[in-house]
Amino acid sequence: MKSDSKAFGTELMVRNELLLKKAGLAPGFTKTGTTIVGLIYKDGVVLGADTRSTAGTTVADKNCEKIHYIAPNIYCCGAGTAADTENVTGMISSQLELHRYATGKQSRVNSAMTLLKSHLFKYQGYISAALVLGGVDCKGPQLFTIYPHGSTDSLPYCTMGSGSLNAMAVFEAGYKDGMTREEGIDLVTRAIRSGVYNDLGSGSNVDVCVITKDGVEYLRNHEFLQGKTYSRQHEKVIPPGTTTVLRQREYPSLSQLPIDVQAMDVSS
Repeated sequence: MKSDSKAFGTELMVRNELLLKKAGLAPGFTKTGTTIVGLIYKDGVVLGADTRSTAGTTVADKNCEKIHYIAPNIYCCGAGTAADTENVTGMISSQLELHRYATGKQSRVNSAMTLLKSHLFKYQGYISAALVLGGVDCKGPQLFTIYPHGSTDSLPYCTMGSGSLNAMAVFEAGYKDGMTREEGIDLVTRAIRSGVYNDLGSGSNVDVCVITKDGVEYLRNHEFLQGKTYSRQHEKVIPPGTTTVLRQREYPSLSQLPIDVQAMDVSS
């Protein structure tokens, strides 16, 4: 089913139709799991994320970072393919830095949102990056969700990722206007914890990022959920000889190896 034409190929479409007819199955998509959230409180924005990175059904990284730097006053949580979220946020961060150098002014949250949505829309969803963008600029605290196809929402609180429904249930029950910093951090932590405990794609620990007009506080591993619930009171000692030695071989140390020293030819 190989085509020699230089036009757009349809070999995979023919293959997929054949698989669907004979086996009743079509090739699936690789899915990733995450819980990312954000909310606006009285003085700024609080972002939160879990720290589990998955490769299919395998946990690839137990303590990865999903809250990405965009500008000194703007950060972004990423859900989806790790390479896509890291590279897209890094690219936009670079563009905003050049813009700050050229203008000498602080980056706007709306500028970051526009650059991100324009880039994602251009690729029609093939870049797997679902983002929660938050920051504080001259217009005050702002929070946006950006979907992989390029659509956006501006909300006082939002969730994204495979654990978003669990986190949204916590937000709907606990969010209120004019929250304090401590109340915002506590609500974000509980929302992420809900995703960690109820979504298989989310897990490990809770990262929190607090953004205000005075600066950013990144609380890495704000809540450690991977701690062991039990530890031995006495160290287990295994006596020598417990395991049978089947074969033994001794290797000489470096000091015992012969060293052949050759003089350098300096005649020329």
